[in-house]
Amino acid sequence: HGIVPGGGLSPDGERWIACRPGFFLPARVLSRLFRRRFLEALQSAHHRGDLQFFGEYTGLADPAIFARWLAPLRTCEWVVYAKRPFAGPK
Repeated sequence: HGIVPGGGLSPDGERWIACRPGFFLPARVLSRLFRRRFLEALQSAHHRGDLQFFGEYTGLADPAIFARWLAPLRTCEWVVYAKRPFAGPK
Protein backbone atom coordinates (compact mmCIF):
# COMPACT_ATOMS: atom_id res chain seq x y z
CA HIS A 1 0.00 0.00 0.00
CA GLY A 2 1.15 3.50 -0.67
CA ILE A 3 -0.20 6.98 -0.22
CA VAL A 4 0.51 9.34 -3.07
CA PRO A 5 -0.63 12.97 -3.21
CA GLY A 6 -2.71 13.99 -6.23
CA GLY A 7 -0.54 16.93 -7.19
CA GLY A 8 2.57 18.74 -6.12
CA LEU A 9 4.15 22.00 -5.11
CA SER A 10 4.79 24.66 -7.71
CA PRO A 11 8.44 25.13 -8.71
CA ASP A 12 8.68 28.15 -6.39
CA GLY A 13 7.21 26.10 -3.52
CA GLU A 14 4.48 28.67 -2.86
CA ARG A 15 1.33 26.88 -4.00
CA TRP A 16 -0.20 23.45 -4.52
CA ILE A 17 -0.88 22.33 -8.09
CA ALA A 18 -3.54 19.61 -8.23
CA CYS A 19 -3.74 16.98 -10.97
CA ARG A 20 -6.41 17.31 -13.61
CA PRO A 21 -9.72 15.91 -12.34
CA GLY A 22 -9.89 12.17 -12.96
CA PHE A 23 -6.21 11.87 -13.76
CA PHE A 24 -3.23 10.98 -11.67
CA LEU A 25 -1.27 8.13 -13.20
CA PRO A 26 -2.41 5.97 -16.08
CA ALA A 27 -2.90 2.45 -14.69
CA ARG A 28 -0.72 0.91 -17.42
CA VAL A 29 2.20 3.23 -16.60
CA LEU A 30 1.81 2.52 -12.88
CA SER A 31 1.62 -1.22 -13.55
CA ARG A 32 4.79 -1.29 -15.63
CA LEU A 33 6.71 0.90 -13.20
CA PHE A 34 5.67 -1.26 -10.24
CA ARG A 35 6.58 -4.44 -12.17
CA ARG A 36 10.04 -3.13 -13.04
CA ARG A 37 10.80 -1.87 -9.54
CA PHE A 38 9.50 -5.04 -7.86
CA LEU A 39 11.48 -7.35 -10.12
CA GLU A 40 14.63 -5.23 -9.70
CA ALA A 41 14.27 -5.49 -5.91
CA LEU A 42 13.66 -9.25 -6.14
CA GLN A 43 16.74 -9.70 -8.35
CA SER A 44 18.80 -7.60 -5.93
CA ALA A 45 17.61 -9.67 -2.94
CA HIS A 46 18.59 -12.84 -4.82
CA HIS A 47 22.03 -11.41 -5.65
CA ARG A 48 22.60 -10.52 -1.97
CA GLY A 49 21.59 -14.04 -0.90
CA ASP A 50 18.55 -12.80 1.03
CA LEU A 51 16.15 -15.32 -0.53
CA GLN A 52 15.75 -18.93 0.56
CA PHE A 53 14.21 -21.67 -1.56
CA PHE A 54 12.80 -24.97 -0.35
CA GLY A 55 11.46 -28.21 -1.79
CA GLU A 56 10.95 -28.17 -5.54
CA TYR A 57 12.20 -24.57 -5.71
CA THR A 58 15.76 -25.15 -4.43
CA GLY A 59 17.07 -24.81 -8.00
CA LEU A 60 16.09 -21.14 -7.96
CA ALA A 61 19.12 -20.46 -5.75
CA ASP A 62 21.21 -20.75 -8.95
CA PRO A 63 21.44 -17.27 -10.56
CA ALA A 64 20.94 -18.55 -14.12
CA ILE A 65 17.87 -20.59 -13.19
CA PHE A 66 16.46 -17.67 -11.20
CA ALA A 67 16.99 -15.32 -14.18
CA ARG A 68 15.13 -17.75 -16.48
CA TRP A 69 12.31 -18.00 -13.93
CA LEU A 70 12.02 -14.18 -13.77
CA ALA A 71 12.11 -13.62 -17.55
CA PRO A 72 8.41 -14.22 -18.33
CA LEU A 73 7.41 -12.00 -15.39
CA ARG A 74 9.10 -9.06 -17.14
CA THR A 75 6.83 -9.30 -20.18
CA CYS A 76 3.37 -10.16 -18.83
CA GLU A 77 1.00 -7.38 -17.77
CA TRP A 78 0.64 -6.84 -14.02
CA VAL A 79 -2.57 -5.53 -12.47
CA VAL A 80 -2.50 -2.52 -10.18
CA TYR A 81 -5.43 -0.88 -8.49
CA ALA A 82 -5.52 2.75 -7.46
CA LYS A 83 -8.40 4.70 -5.96
CA ARG A 84 -9.13 7.70 -3.80
CA PRO A 85 -9.00 7.24 0.00
CA PHE A 86 -12.29 6.19 1.59
CA ALA A 87 -12.83 9.29 3.72
CA GLY A 88 -10.44 11.73 2.08
CA PRO A 89 -6.80 12.34 2.95
CA LYS A 90 -7.48 12.82 6.67
